[in-house]
Amino acid sequence: MTTHPTPPPGTTVRPATLDDAEAVCALLNEIDLLEIGRPDTSLTEVEADLKHPEVDLDRDSWLLFDGGRLVGYGLLWDDSGHERIDMDQYTLPDREQAVGHLFDLMEARAVERAALNGASRAVVHMHLNTKPTTDVDALRGRGWSPVRRYNVLTRPLSPAADPVPAPPPGVTLRTCTAEEDRRRAHPLLQASFADHFDFQPRTYEQWYDDIDGDRADWSLVWIAQVDGVGDAAAVRTHNNRSSSGWIGNLGVLREARGRGLGGHLLRHAFGHYAAMGRDRIGLGVDTDNSSGALALYEGHGMTLDFAVDTWESALPVPARGTARAASLG
Repeated sequence: MTTHPTPPPGTTVRPATLDDAEAVCALLNEIDLLEIGRPDTSLTEVEADLKHPEVDLDRDSWLLFDGGRLVGYGLLWDDSGHERIDMDQYTLPDREQAVGHLFDLMEARAVERAALNGASRAVVHMHLNTKPTTDVDALRGRGWSPVRRYNVLTRPLSPAADPVPAPPPGVTLRTCTAEEDRRRAHPLLQASFADHFDFQPRTYEQWYDDIDGDRADWSLVWIAQVDGVGDAAAVRTHNNRSSSGWIGNLGVLREARGRGLGGHLLRHAFGHYAAMGRDRIGLGVDTDNSSGALALYEGHGMTLDFAVDTWESALPVPARGTARAASLG
């Protein structure tokens, strides 16, 4: 593995602060233009990431500058409390040595966090567009490999084509404007996704912070109640993307599947966003999802916009004696 212990001349790295959110958002939208042809990152998303409850900005964030120009951004967090570590890394193209240095810093921190959890290795995951600005050959040379693919699907909307549907018999929808309903949506979504790839259990407080709950529009989150079953499904959406409405999570409890709840919640979101004046809505789906979600979405007219791969690297945690000897030598 090639390492870059120092950045190239003229390149500097420092931690991010919340005050850097606008600059980071501008960088990510510049990368969006290169990767998908349009800016698709909102400031609220960046701010939520920087406020992630498992991020220590001083140690888990990196801004890469070429002179005074921001050209790269990294963020690392630990939802698992064990070996699984997550990171985001975005850089403009053709800066291999600087990017290598950034990866050195981020991988070292991932190993450190896994070691603090008592794990013997750090299993690091990162999402990249299938046609990224990152040099994937260099990434493979560092020992990374893609392990999962997600499709981002979109669908056009119009009030005429997408009226808000009437609920099926015995089904009632309600929003989550009341805190007691937010606390019901959380376990519904956790249980619905518990068997999915990369799922990490989250307490209500962690989940609330993850989605920047203080600024969320909870009228755009719905719970489906079924007669004789109770609360059985939930969908969380948000309206802060410039290019489209967005469905963040749609989950149906295993025991309530096969009743058309997922399709109804999907059509309800379509109709609601069309009535709000949105002409497009999107979501991301695991292409290997065993619940049939991909077929459900495609069956309701959603088509591929772009795809994202999960990349993985397994990094060993040095034995304590080895690490101490290295630090003394």
